[in-house]
Amino acid sequence: MLMGMTTLKSRLRDDLTAAMKARDELRSATLRMALTAVTNEEVAGKSARELSDDEVQKVLAREAKKRREASEAFADAGRGEQAEREQAEHDVLADYLPKQLTDAELDALVAEAVAEAKAGGAEGPKAMGAVMKIVNPKVAGRAEGGRVATAVKKHLAG
Repeated sequence: MLMGMTTLKSRLRDDLTAAMKARDELRSATLRMALTAVTNEEVAGKSARELSDDEVQKVLAREAKKRREASEAFADAGRGEQAEREQAEHDVLADYLPKQLTDAELDALVAEAVAEAKAGGAEGPKAMGAVMKIVNPKVAGRAEGGRVATAVKKHLAG
């Protein structure tokens, strides 16, 4: 590790300390929950280990997705206050994730991957896997899997 480079995990810890000092309850609770999720992931395998920034980011993305889905569920159930809280937690976590692709950016990447897969001989519904293999590394955390899959299906159908 190079000197002066901070890991994503240490940034979360530093931001948690700052949020606690600022008495920012939402931020403190969200960052505490995120760090707990990271720690749980670190001790989940056969032996405890330190997660890489990419792995920490995956944990944060998973937690953010849970918050977004919970927010939608609460909103659908007419529980606005809980929906807002979950959305606010999602927004705190989103600060630590790569900027999400716009629909147009995602569309362009998928169109490229579909063309590449077709050039490689993948056609029709079977092309889905081939296209996903090509597009996923390019998207890398900047769009949720479901969003990517939907875009791919749309392009393959069209």
